[in-house]
Amino acid sequence: MQKLMNEKIIPKIMAFVNLKGIQAIKDGMVYSMPLLIVGSVFLIITNFPIQAVVDILEQTGIKAVLEQANGATFNISAMIAVLGISYNYIKLEGQEPLSGAIVALGVFIMMTPASITTESGDIVGGIINKSWTAGQGMVGAIIVGLIVGFVYCWFLKRDIRIKMPAGVPEGVSNAFSALIPGAVIVVGATIVHGICSMGFHTTAMETIYNMIQTPLQGMTDSIGGAVLMSFLTPFLWFFGVHGSTIVGGIMTGILQANSLENQALLDKGIELTVKNGGHIVTMQFFDQFINVTGAGLTIGLVIYMFFMAKSKQMKTLGKLEMVPALFNINEPILFGLPVVMNPMLAFPFIAMPVISCILQYIALYTGLCPLYGATQIPWTCPPIISGFLIGGWRTALLQLAIFIISFFVYLPFAKRVDKLNLMKEAEAEKETEDEDW
Repeated sequence: MQKLMNEKIIPKIMAFVNLKGIQAIKDGMVYSMPLLIVGSVFLIITNFPIQAVVDILEQTGIKAVLEQANGATFNISAMIAVLGISYNYIKLEGQEPLSGAIVALGVFIMMTPASITTESGDIVGGIINKSWTAGQGMVGAIIVGLIVGFVYCWFLKRDIRIKMPAGVPEGVSNAFSALIPGAVIVVGATIVHGICSMGFHTTAMETIYNMIQTPLQGMTDSIGGAVLMSFLTPFLWFFGVHGSTIVGGIMTGILQANSLENQALLDKGIELTVKNGGHIVTMQFFDQFINVTGAGLTIGLVIYMFFMAKSKQMKTLGKLEMVPALFNINEPILFGLPVVMNPMLAFPFIAMPVISCILQYIALYTGLCPLYGATQIPWTCPPIISGFLIGGWRTALLQLAIFIISFFVYLPFAKRVDKLNLMKEAEAEKETEDEDW
């Protein structure tokens, strides 16, 4: 099995992961995180769990101000994504990226609906609809960012550009270099928009949403999709491949879109439930229950090592890892114990995130715990606190229950590793004594 993974499967996985498009998506999506985290602070305040506080915010007008700040962060995440993805793709190709990223942003805005119909039936045009610059436009942003990045680089790599003489400022030179590829891309996007608008009375972004994004969100939101995602993360980690980065990088766009659509329901005053179209599998689902305390939900193993281990190796590593584990970092034991490539710990390491996934899915589906809005918190936020921030006391309690389960799942395997380590340490001490004698 190990030989098959190392020689056949892992190289193919790494070849896919190292594709420029995948790297661009993974790195480009990160640009939205600072705004989402800052916006989450305003979101938490405007949805404070004490109604009296919310009433005061509404009466004083402060809530409207905070909602404006929230809208300026969450509701432009797709615009940031298209900028980040195109920028990183062009940069990976070794070209000047900013001009191409600006072209991509222009194409993205062209593809989105430019009008809305009011309740009275009036059509208001000349707008940028924030519904499409957030969750609904996320997959469209990924597609536009990659296509514009590819076409833009195709022209520049073939030197199809306007060249300026030496001595011209770099910014001016880059702007003129972008003219030909930018013109071709914008003309092409205009033709696509014209076909969608005149031929089908829709927009390219709406077409992408209905034909691609909605099915993808349905797949990821199913129990099968959630379990697969939860399985792949520790499975790749077990073979030394950073599963959290790979799975998270690929899935972030869809998971964020799910979160933002949930928040859109809340903003409309609609109860956030599965029946009303709420999504179960979101970014919080992945970060706070699949990767919490580190890949493999190793908190149970760390607790055993800290409190119960008898071998020196596990005791020492337990002391070193306890604090990092509270901030969702577990590389010290993944490579120090190790967990990676250790067949005795393979089952709990891979099984525990799947168990957490299933329990969380059931809790959200049945309404035992609330679905998640768009509140994003730093991935290093300690567990229990993170659960409370994204879903209140019931979510925090669910996290605690899963940590207790993690301890019992890891316990028999940890005992076995501890016993073997103790035997090895005893043998090493005996050999040392024999040498001294």
